[in-house]
Amino acid sequence: MTQRINAMQQSPELFKKFVEFSMLEKSSAIEQKTLDLVHIRASQINGCGFCLDMHVKEAKLHGERELRLYHLPIWRESTLFSPRERAALAWTEILTRLPEHGVPDDVYDRVRTQLSEKELSDLSFSVMAINAWNRLNVGFKTAPGSADKAYGLDKAGLE
Repeated sequence: MTQRINAMQQSPELFKKFVEFSMLEKSSAIEQKTLDLVHIRASQINGCGFCLDMHVKEAKLHGERELRLYHLPIWRESTLFSPRERAALAWTEILTRLPEHGVPDDVYDRVRTQLSEKELSDLSFSVMAINAWNRLNVGFKTAPGSADKAYGLDKAGLE
């Protein structure tokens, strides 16, 4: 396997600014448990093992129930998610897999019944950020679990 570069080491200022951008989610109008679901779902779609591993562990640390994590790929059929969470997941999926002709009005209208303008805007930035992190970590094949100790994820009890 070809050894990939470490983007953090190669572009430290860009990396630092992107981390700062991502940390602004803490002041988001979207609650942390919903952000956890959004991060996990986008990472599943993008096949990002590093981010999927990280965000499942974070969700567990934030008190998320395991069954909901197992149901995330089937959220449309599951009864475990609230209408608000479903709206956030629908928006995450549509922005992660942008359709050729953009986001259809019916999807936007459905999401807007559950989220305020501020919440939808904040959620969009969160989806943008996780998709960017996914692309960085998939491109450079960052190993899942490689930052657990640095981020305190070893406390999740999911070895």
